[in-house]
Amino acid sequence: MQVKSRHHLRSDAVDDIEESLATTLGVTLDGDSYERVEFADAERDLVLVDGDPVVCYFDDEPFLTVRGANDFPPESHVVTVDTGAISFVSDGADVMRPGITEADADIEPGDLVAIAEENHGKVLAVGRAMADGGEMVGESGKVVESLHHVGDDLYEFSI
Repeated sequence: MQVKSRHHLRSDAVDDIEESLATTLGVTLDGDSYERVEFADAERDLVLVDGDPVVCYFDDEPFLTVRGANDFPPESHVVTVDTGAISFVSDGADVMRPGITEADADIEPGDLVAIAEENHGKVLAVGRAMADGGEMVGESGKVVESLHHVGDDLYEFSI
């Protein structure tokens, strides 16, 4: 990923990110330095918190990266998958109903969600919900579109 620009965020921009993540995910970020990284070859911007890639903008909406979600585990907007789905989700596949064991009831279509595995609660991917959380467990159909996963360019990014 080619870095186009990198700059420190003003305190009001930091407050907006922190408030958004607290409201949506129940997460309290704890950082001294926030830098926004814009890429020449990607539509997403990244926010480094103390040098770590913790937040990403998905369609201008801040959300935790996979690394960020593992460092600051979300309390809501989580979809949990069974062990059979781990390899598929980790490779960037969209999430299908049969692989889901649990989903937060407050999830609505279009919401960003963290996709975690059931045994250790580790986040494997970030996606966009295509169904209500209460309707995600079932027999068939795609319910989460994968946007970012373990091992992709965003996950591997480092300064």
